Amino acid sequence: MARLPRLTVPGLPHHVIQRGHNRQSIFADDADRRLLLDLLDGGSRECGVAVHAYVLMDNHFHLLATPKEAGALGALMQSIGRRYVRHFNDRQGRTGTLWEGRYRSTLIQPERYLLACMVYMDLNPVREGLVSVPADHAWSSHRLYIGGAPDRLVTPHPLYWDLGNTPFAREQAYAELVARGLPADVQRRLTDDTFRGWAVGDDTFMTTLAERTGRRPAPRAPGRPRKPTQSS
Repeated sequence: MARLPRLTVPGLPHHVIQRGHNRQSIFADDADRRLLLDLLDGGSRECGVAVHAYVLMDNHFHLLATPKEAGALGALMQSIGRRYVRHFNDRQGRTGTLWEGRYRSTLIQPERYLLACMVYMDLNPVREGLVSVPADHAWSSHRLYIGGAPDRLVTPHPLYWDLGNTPFAREQAYAELVARGLPADVQRRLTDDTFRGWAVGDDTFMTTLAERTGRRPAPRAPGRPRKPTQSS
């Protein structure tokens, strides 16, 4: 079956996942992690992509980002792929691909799922058993959002600013969102739909996307379509 074209729309947030080939580690040490973040910082500015959140794991990374123009997100990921993989291969004396195919991404309905996606990303190191609380993971945007450390890579989304009228109020409100966690169905959807290329949003959002992109944003309902009834 032909692969569906990637679902991307300028001005909307996208959840992006890039995994290592065969789940192998994509970092040898913290110097690699710092380089990837530096490349993301410079590349996002060059390509016109606002990075709202990120988390680096051992064998993959997540981004939540909004491209300003068509093709901007793809240009960023291609730039990162070329530069980082060349660096990693040179350091490790290896050749060939580092990634498990092309990056996976999908659109996120901001009003309903953007903050949920940020929480999902912040909790990833906890789910994987790397840390006991998100603030202990040094390689994510979480500490910026709870007031722990600045992060030049990150551009907070307006929905984060709406959490409070002062920095302290926003940081406290966001920390409470993370502490509450996510329902299992939302967590599952943010993973599965991203890998399958389906958008994450309500019915109205899906209808608007289909009209705007000319591409199905969600899987069809199972079963054959009903035949129209014949009038007697």
